[in-house]
Amino acid sequence: MKNIKSTTVLAVKHKGKVAIGADGQATLGNTVAKSNVKKIRKLNDGKIVTGFAGSTADAFTLLDRFDEKLSNHSGNLKRAAVELAKDWRMDRYLRRLEAMMIVADKHELLLISGTGDVIEPDENLLAIGSGSEYARSAAMALKKHAPNLSAKEMVKESLTIAADICIYTNHNLVIESIE
Repeated sequence: MKNIKSTTVLAVKHKGKVAIGADGQATLGNTVAKSNVKKIRKLNDGKIVTGFAGSTADAFTLLDRFDEKLSNHSGNLKRAAVELAKDWRMDRYLRRLEAMMIVADKHELLLISGTGDVIEPDENLLAIGSGSEYARSAAMALKKHAPNLSAKEMVKESLTIAADICIYTNHNLVIESIE
């Protein structure tokens, strides 16, 4: 998979709840272009939450396509994700888009990539973007050593740690959850 820079998105499923959060930094080259971009969206009347990393315009295009797929498949998250991934891989226009998405409902977390991947994680957490491994590592440690925290608290603490380490991640966090 292509390493998308300039953001961090993290999703955690814990104790029957799902939270997805992201920082707000948009970077052009080595310059911060904007510090409060909202990379998290709720869809399907708040039943599904998404987060994206990569080119903002590309991500919004994919978000619109995913929303269409959800409508076409009665809100079925996995089916919509698979259909988007197929289109993304096969469509000449979509293939050029440089972004990744995490999508979730109260039952599933999925990563969707332009190479046709739809990945469901083993450990109930996903991360994308340049600070993803910092956030993912922190979330893994919190799930193991601080299980009393909520999914939303784990996302917040993990993204804060990533923002302390990764120059492409800031502390302007947006976190959404689903119960």
